[in-house]
Order: sequence, then C-alpha cells, then structure tokens
Amino acid sequence: MYSTATILVALGLSYAAVPLYRAFCAATGFGGTPQTGIGKFDPERLHAIPGARPIKVTFNSATSEALPWKFTPQQKHVWVLPGETSLAFYTAKNNSKEDVIGIATYNVIPDRVAPYFAKVECFCFEEQRLLAGEEVDMPLFFFIDKDILEDPSARNVTDIVLSYTFFKARRNQQGHLEPDAPREVVDASLGWSEYEHASPSQSNSENKDVQ
Repeated sequence: MYSTATILVALGLSYAAVPLYRAFCAATGFGGTPQTGIGKFDPERLHAIPGARPIKVTFNSATSEALPWKFTPQQKHVWVLPGETSLAFYTAKNNSKEDVIGIATYNVIPDRVAPYFAKVECFCFEEQRLLAGEEVDMPLFFFIDKDILEDPSARNVTDIVLSYTFFKARRNQQGHLEPDAPREVVDASLGWSEYEHASPSQSNSENKDVQ
C-alpha cells in the first residue's frame, strides 16, 4: 500500500498544483486542512449531540505583505456542539487604489481534528476579487462532525483554532491563479511545513505539467 507521502508525490506537488493538493487535503484532513467532502453533509447528521461538551472555535487571520488588504474575523470565537452548524464572518477591505484578487489558505489546530471540521460554505473555496477601496463580509458556514466523539485521539478536544491567510494572487505559467508568495510560506500557512511531502526542487522539475 502506498504511504501518504508517496501518494502526494504521485499527485505532483508542484507549486503550480496548490489547488489540487489543497483539494486532496480537504478530502482527507491531511496536514490540518479541514474537510470539505460531501458525505458528511447529509441532513440527518447535522444536528447537535445532546450531552456533548461544547467546543470553542477561535478564529485567526493573516495577510501576506504583498496584499494591501485588512482581513479580520468579526468574532474572536464561537462555541459549538458536535453536529451543530455554525455561521461566522470575516471582514476584508482592499486598502489600495486598484482592484486586487486574493486567495485564502487555511488550517486547523490541533490537526487531529481536521477530519471532523467540515465546511459547508467558505470564501476560501475560490479566489476573491475586491475593487479598489471595497470592504466585504465573508461568511463561513461550518460544523464539527459528530464522529469526533468516536475518535479517542480527538473526542476530548475542547479548543480548536481555525486560521486563514490571504495572499495576493498571481498567474502561473499555465495561466492559473496561485498565491503570490514563496512555496514555503504558503506551506506554512496551510500547516504543511512539518510534512516532508516533496521538496520544491523535486516538484518543480518532475511535475511541471500537473494542474
């Protein structure tokens, strides 16, 4: 059986393949990336579990130096029960005199709860364009899957930190948008820097055509 590292290398983890790698991690919870798969969204699963302990979700935000935006959470934290849906908001303002496209990366701490942190809707699912001087509210609709209560390594977690980093977008050689930042900076924002999935030199030389 292939190891996780082997699968990731096979996928072609070139810097241009950030969207593909992010999709893989969103489907598996790898590296602290919250899951966004569809199986957890069945209506019968989306209800609070009576008697369960509330979980505190704290919201963090950051922007790259190249992005002239102010990006902040509208609430410091919320309390949710496993299975309960919750709505939170961030605010983003373009402080420049030009329209700017931004791309958000995200991760969850502790990473062992990532397979249970599910997003129904999020501004991070696609790039965001803000007009010069524009300010917008960015919603996040999420829940913590009730299966967390069956996981001995995660069921006693009562504090979760969800972090977003917005980067200015640029187009790569294939014409696709990607974060305008060094790969190691993007990896760190995603919580992947501790995983030896592939070196930048390997990825860029061996997997240039992966989208």
